[in-house]
Amino acid sequence: MGSTAVMRLGLTGGIGSGKSTVGALLRQRGATLIDADAISRATTQAAGSAMPAIEAQFGAEFVTADGALDRQRMREHVFTHPTARQTLEAIVHPLVGAEIRRQAHASTSSCIVFDVPLLVESAHWRHQLDQVLVVDCTVDTQLRRVAARNGWDPSTTQAIIQAQAPRARRLAAADWVIFNDGDKLEHLQNLVKRLADRLGL
Repeated sequence: MGSTAVMRLGLTGGIGSGKSTVGALLRQRGATLIDADAISRATTQAAGSAMPAIEAQFGAEFVTADGALDRQRMREHVFTHPTARQTLEAIVHPLVGAEIRRQAHASTSSCIVFDVPLLVESAHWRHQLDQVLVVDCTVDTQLRRVAARNGWDPSTTQAIIQAQAPRARRLAAADWVIFNDGDKLEHLQNLVKRLADRLGL
């Protein structure tokens, strides 16, 4: 399929918005779904592509017994050594980018959905996409869903929300918005179906 026929759709939304569910529903309609977060996690799992460089740069104490990144130790290290985050990102990000390009090149769908949690916060993503889909809901709904899903207290979730782009900024970047404030999957499925029809899926 010629590249001119392919829609490159960015998918983003705050924690608890239902972004992953929307991505899965679009995949069911025939879109290729590329999950940037999952790719990033895979690079630091046991035998992940980033692990040799991470061990060389940070030392064996940041590697678990099974060969994965010791995430807790790295979180603590990054917190006390601000430049460590940049070092880690310099290792992981090129690998993630290469895998995203590989998956996009292998796609045979007319629509590639790039699930990128920090799409709006990132300077380099927007120009690589044709359109942006934002899955939106109220902050109260985010807090309730994350509490039910992860068992987190509101202050923990609120801190993550504060670290993400403000809701208004995400909406300002959107070409499409799915407002997912309810609890009925059927309603969300109908919204995604209408969007998929508009996208030719």
